[in-house]
Amino acid sequence: MKEFIKSANPYMPLWEHVPDGEPRVFTHEGETRVYVYGSHDTAVSEYCGDDYVVWSAPVSDLTDWKCHGVCYQAEDKSILYAPDVVKKGDTYYMYAAERKGSRIMVATAGTPWGPFENPVLTELGFDPGILVDDDGRVYAYWGFCKSFCGELNEDMATIKEGTLVEHLIGHSLVPWAPEDDGHIDKELAFFEASSPRKLFGKYVLIYSKRSQLPQPELGVYDDCNGFLSYVYSDKPLSGFVKGGDISFNGGEILTKEDGTGEMSFRWGNNHGSIMEVNGKWYVFYHRQTGTDEYSRQAMLEPVDAAMDKEGRIFIGDVTYKDGEPVKSVPVEMTSQGANINGLDAYKMISAGYACHLRGGSETPIIKPVYEKRDDISAPIINITSGTVCGYRYLQFGANSPKTVTMIFGNHGEAEVNVRTDSCDGKVVASGEISASEKEIKLDLSSGIVGKHAVYFEFTSVDEKKLEFDRFSFD
Repeated sequence: MKEFIKSANPYMPLWEHVPDGEPRVFTHEGETRVYVYGSHDTAVSEYCGDDYVVWSAPVSDLTDWKCHGVCYQAEDKSILYAPDVVKKGDTYYMYAAERKGSRIMVATAGTPWGPFENPVLTELGFDPGILVDDDGRVYAYWGFCKSFCGELNEDMATIKEGTLVEHLIGHSLVPWAPEDDGHIDKELAFFEASSPRKLFGKYVLIYSKRSQLPQPELGVYDDCNGFLSYVYSDKPLSGFVKGGDISFNGGEILTKEDGTGEMSFRWGNNHGSIMEVNGKWYVFYHRQTGTDEYSRQAMLEPVDAAMDKEGRIFIGDVTYKDGEPVKSVPVEMTSQGANINGLDAYKMISAGYACHLRGGSETPIIKPVYEKRDDISAPIINITSGTVCGYRYLQFGANSPKTVTMIFGNHGEAEVNVRTDSCDGKVVASGEISASEKEIKLDLSSGIVGKHAVYFEFTSVDEKKLEFDRFSFD
């Protein structure tokens, strides 16, 4: 049996559901690793769960992740929302959002993976993000539909007198709080997920924006909080100005003839941050699976980070002119993640790694899986006539494969086209799927070498719909 692809995008196993990931690089006992701390979608019927787990990878290989197990659990077993972890001196501090973020505790450990113990109540609020500055001073940022910040005392729990800032940046206008309080900013549109970082000597605040201005180039016309955005300043507690959008979890953006865009993946809430790992910047964020927002998965993409001569910060997919950054847009959402040369097309690839999922008479979804097996696959279900499942990118090497094998769950009769490079690109294989076959092998009509996006276009699917489980090239 072929080996399954692992550490694609999502980079944790497909059975794991860790959203809100705050990445941190720590060196402990001579080993430098990137650690991801996030909430844990184990409750299934609502956001998050009652424990935190921590995953890490060596900075030299962001495809080699391991789980260190549970690192924190509230004494009252309450639901835990997004945490953050920082190191000061020899101590690691976890800011745990107990009782669905309404009670923020700080717990400590001597190792980056915990367990974090001896929790103390803080004066912080929803979605705390912490910055230990170069001079040892510590700043905290938090808020839901309203942004706060302040400097922490030596106890790492209370706010230094005179430093509390309310309305650090303007926030979004939300349906459940429709009154304008004088601090609405439809452009910055702060929503939640405060995450401070330091770049080029500047203070950068990453956060979840609830977009309230149309962004037609991304296919966004209504309120949408699938973005990770940023502002920056020369000072930690004031003076923040607009940066841009780093990540958008709406999948591949299809550009129409009129220049507007169309999403190819169901967007949902977003949370994460950026981290420099082994000299390269990455954005860590999450995507949605299932029919709701309760089975989210950890994603990452390489990003550019630059500063121009005027001190402006650019993060994301950056455009340069004469060596100077001039523009940045959200980095693309991929199936490859840290596998920058593409996923090995000759291994077994779960259909659940799709970054393009659209079309048909029903909404195709990635079915959440929870069984902890190395060979687990997350199938795509609700496939009807016109559904397209896309993967960016696969690596075929120097010699073209001869066939492609597709494996299905429950399904009726259907037809499929395999296309490369775009969802309406060249057809390299096509064939019929009979209701009795769980596995089909199609001959390729054209060679494929190197790195390419691959799309499976399902046509003439009968009323039974179709469940696409996994595929491989041979």
